[in-house]
Amino acid sequence: MHAKDILIDAYSRIQEEVHAAVEGLETDGLHARPSDAANSVAWLVWHLSRVQDDHIADAFGLDQVWLSQDWEKRFGLDLPRGDTGYGHSPAKVAKVWVEDGDLLTGYYDAVHTQTLLALRALTAADLERVVDERWDPPVTLGVRLVSVLSDDLQHVGQAAYVRGLLQSAAA
Repeated sequence: MHAKDILIDAYSRIQEEVHAAVEGLETDGLHARPSDAANSVAWLVWHLSRVQDDHIADAFGLDQVWLSQDWEKRFGLDLPRGDTGYGHSPAKVAKVWVEDGDLLTGYYDAVHTQTLLALRALTAADLERVVDERWDPPVTLGVRLVSVLSDDLQHVGQAAYVRGLLQSAAA
């Protein structure tokens, strides 16, 4: 198995978990927060999608799906166009509001499609290309892809946990 095949499989697992965390939740469930300082399922899925979209687009020289496919307008959030959720206060977390999960999964699926197209074109040499020189050592494409993967899996796991808390409270 080639490295790109492993990455494709891993990113596909994020997609499966995003759908599992969101599907069947009503609006209240999407936005419920275990505490005022915690994140909702909606915010977590939106954030992980924005991070993947932003970082993959940057690393591969692509346009962000958020902007190029009008997801920013479809969501209609009261946030800056390029916002990915980093450093959001509880008040900003609350601004990430959707009526149903289809918007969240639709956006993630569009990001996932662009990610897979980029990954399928990868060569082993591409993984060594430096994509961010602000770090010491500079970040290669391979490191960036694993970093996004790790971040997204953590956030989708958090979304699944919040969903589980909601379900256990309702039981």
